[in-house]
Amino acid sequence: MTQPDETETRRKRLLWRATHRGIKEMDLILGGFVVTNLDAFTAADIADLERIMDIPDQEMLAWATKQGDVPPEHASPLLTRILAYAP
Repeated sequence: MTQPDETETRRKRLLWRATHRGIKEMDLILGGFVVTNLDAFTAADIADLERIMDIPDQEMLAWATKQGDVPPEHASPLLTRILAYAP
């Protein structure tokens, strides 16, 4: 089990990473989603979001704009919610 301070540190790190992606469109999509929902994330959501953060921007942007399909190894309910988010 994680300590409350560790969880808060992870949340802050995720917020920074989500809003400073490198591609403005992903800052808006991923960052906007995280800003709106981060406080409600469970420990499992935080772990999944940390995994999602490692996906390159170009791939996620293609999925968000329906120019490509999410590969099964990246599919998750949280990613589906992120990709459906409209800033």
